[in-house]
Amino acid sequence: MSDSTIIAMKSVHRIYRTDTLETHALAGVDLEIRAGDYVSIEGPSGCGKSTLLSVIGLLEDFDLGEYRLAGVPVGEIDLRERARLRNREIGFVFQSFNLIQEMTVLENVALPLHYRGGFSRKQQLDKAASLLDQVGLQERADHRPNQLSGGQQQRAAIARALIGDPSLILADEPTGNLDQENSDRIMDLLDSLVDNGVTLLTVTHNPDYARRAHRRVQMLDGRLLGDR
Repeated sequence: MSDSTIIAMKSVHRIYRTDTLETHALAGVDLEIRAGDYVSIEGPSGCGKSTLLSVIGLLEDFDLGEYRLAGVPVGEIDLRERARLRNREIGFVFQSFNLIQEMTVLENVALPLHYRGGFSRKQQLDKAASLLDQVGLQERADHRPNQLSGGQQQRAAIARALIGDPSLILADEPTGNLDQENSDRIMDLLDSLVDNGVTLLTVTHNPDYARRAHRRVQMLDGRLLGDR
């Protein structure tokens, strides 16, 4: 594994078990992604794409195999260290917005910096305001999430994902709730982040957006079939 490898998976399995059924959501995944790569994961619904992102993002454990994130062997660190690594290195953009309804949009975007520590309240809010400006939501900063459209909530979630200056962004259908104009705007923003060294791993059903990626990896039945 080279020094610039940020994700290294070898024969990773994720198995869901019930009393009568065993489902291999990931069935021996081998994946290597270098820092600065822009990778699109493609495949039919239910093939394991979202599970793969969750395991990579340390939101979900894996059952077998080896996984190193930025050189750290994930299977050998405790939950507290995983949380620290996740907060400092990864930005998430998933289909569910996960915005806190009791907080303003500005406060939602600033929240990861609060958990990280080391930032004054003013620094947190100033940086959040700057990101809201980038995604075109500066005029909605003081609104609650339930006062925003679905597309606006998604843009707020993207701003929140970016506030910690993550080295890796995981995006599951990041434009799924946006119109064409806003979708293009968000994808252009993600493209610019890649240009500045961020590693981006995305799941999308939009072939035009998938073609923007440096690599397009096919997935089927929990396995990666290779690039195209």
